[in-house]
Amino acid sequence: MLFNDLFREDFRTTLVRGGEEPEYLPAGSATEPARVVFAHGYYASALHEISHWCIAGEHRRTLHDYGYWYCPDGRTATQQRYFEQVEIKPQAIEWLFSVAAGSCFHISVDNLSGDGACDDSSFRSGVLDQAEDYLANGLPERAQSFFDTLKSFYGTGNTFKAAWRDDVGRVVPLYSAKEHYEAN
Repeated sequence: MLFNDLFREDFRTTLVRGGEEPEYLPAGSATEPARVVFAHGYYASALHEISHWCIAGEHRRTLHDYGYWYCPDGRTATQQRYFEQVEIKPQAIEWLFSVAAGSCFHISVDNLSGDGACDDSSFRSGVLDQAEDYLANGLPERAQSFFDTLKSFYGTGNTFKAAWRDDVGRVVPLYSAKEHYEAN
């Protein structure tokens, strides 16, 4: 409801519940809106897919799944490194959305059965650094609008900073959070 009310008219885009796999479907015609499809009605899936939409440029929003390469669980080490590079920004935005909505965020390296080992600690730190950068310098325009809408709807505007500090301690191992906050 919040996404659709905010973006349906100006961006001709709606958020819809889907099945197994989330995806982005560009507008099929002048009368059919683009659709951000989230998996199984899961709130976290919706926030994650909205995050991708919020950073996709105008051209990418004309392409199925924004034209991104996606390799499912079972990636090689090279594929996993690429995945992590691409996922830092949307997961940082998703995390901020989650805290604004009072929802529990879970970072995801999305490679549980792959041979490509991931550097979970480095990825977590990268997502944290990006989220902190967004908080200091602002989110992309659509992400900022949705973030502000979430804080208003859920009444978390006045408590966001404290909730954010608490969540950093939960999501990022304490030693990483401690080092991060001491450095900043």
